[in-house]
Amino acid sequence: MNKLIAFIAPALLGLVTSCTTLNLELPPVSDDPTGNRFPGRVIWHDLLTKDIDASRRFYGGLFGWEFEELPLTLGFGQSSRYLLIRHKGQLIGGMVDVSRVDKNVNSSQWVVVMSVEDVDAAATAIGQAGGSLITPPTDLNDRGRIAVVKDSAGALFAMLETRDGDPVERDAGLGEFMWDEVWTNNIDEAAAFYQSVAPFKLVNQQLNNVDYKGLAINDKPRVGVLKNPLQEQGLQPTWVSYIRVADMTVLDQVPALGGEVLMGAQDRAIGGEVAIIRGPSGAGVALQTWGEFQEN
Repeated sequence: MNKLIAFIAPALLGLVTSCTTLNLELPPVSDDPTGNRFPGRVIWHDLLTKDIDASRRFYGGLFGWEFEELPLTLGFGQSSRYLLIRHKGQLIGGMVDVSRVDKNVNSSQWVVVMSVEDVDAAATAIGQAGGSLITPPTDLNDRGRIAVVKDSAGALFAMLETRDGDPVERDAGLGEFMWDEVWTNNIDEAAAFYQSVAPFKLVNQQLNNVDYKGLAINDKPRVGVLKNPLQEQGLQPTWVSYIRVADMTVLDQVPALGGEVLMGAQDRAIGGEVAIIRGPSGAGVALQTWGEFQEN
């Protein structure tokens, strides 16, 4: 359990503080943007990793992800590496090399990126709601305008105002991100905070006859809100992302690929099985089975 707490939400402060003055250029989060923004929807996931090559081998071997490397110019004569992540040709996320940030800080983490209509307005609103601004709104060229923030309980995430619109919404395939939850110590406080980011409403869902709380927009749940299950063990509030898998035999491959199983497969009250793993650089992510998958 201590390993789970240590690796699920590593420190990011060294990275995001160092980026506050840099001029970054990144491509859009979709090859075919919709032209519309859908506030409150998680539209991207970025992996911050101190070992980009080991992470590439790990996730490529585990899920069949494909990678497209791009130069990342940081300014002041510095450069880094940025990889677009694709699954069967579909853009699903990015991978950032943070090995040059602070060698004494483990800044490896998966970061959820939430769509907002106006990132500058949202950044102002979250400050008024008790959150904190880690990286102010920053232009990323074709990607749009982004800010990195912490909610009122300290959970870190990013907000993106896409330049040309968000991706088309579709069901998650196997090996793709299917859901995101904020694990928090006070659900009502979290709901009030995230309503400053987007027009969320806290709703109760019935999943397999179990009550489950989510933040919804127009009656469509966008993210889950879970009472922090490891609060007593010292885990601070954090965002947790789930990748869809067919079954938990995938866990057998994790050690050989350089990762570690932090929590073995367990039945989940709302349905399916869940496990938590970490990649070679220490970033934690959840795996989830969910119903039968029919390949299109």
